[in-house]
Amino acid sequence: MRRVNALLRHPRFTETLAALEALERERIFCRHGLTHLLDVARMMWIQVLEQGLSLDKEVVYAAALLHDLGRVAQLRQGIPHEAASAALARAILPECGYTEGETAAISAAILSHRGSVGGGLGSALGRLLYDADKKSRICWRCDAQRLCNWDAEKQNTGIDC
Repeated sequence: MRRVNALLRHPRFTETLAALEALERERIFCRHGLTHLLDVARMMWIQVLEQGLSLDKEVVYAAALLHDLGRVAQLRQGIPHEAASAALARAILPECGYTEGETAAISAAILSHRGSVGGGLGSALGRLLYDADKKSRICWRCDAQRLCNWDAEKQNTGIDC
């Protein structure tokens, strides 16, 4: 996990994560800090193993760790967070040892993690990221569940991994 650890120590990653956690400190809904990012990564990796997919673990983790960091740009500048997260991935990943192809695949998956058509959702990595991002939420234990703007049928009422 040499490249993942390089990503976790990258100055732009650590600064952006710290900014996101500060911006969401008072948020009553699901937060998007390191706990969420790691939950998504681990859920994705479990699915890779269960489905027998041939995806690189460091690629899976990189997609998960970067997918929501663009929320800083969304909250500050109104930029859709999937676009800002993908741009951040394209800037950081090569410096952490990811290839051009891996960077493109990760960026495409991040761009589509909110369920948009095209991009990476058609890829195994994109589908895994989309599913794990949604399933990582424990809606049934959330104090703000009644105020949440997720449709009731979209909210998690149990564990579904």
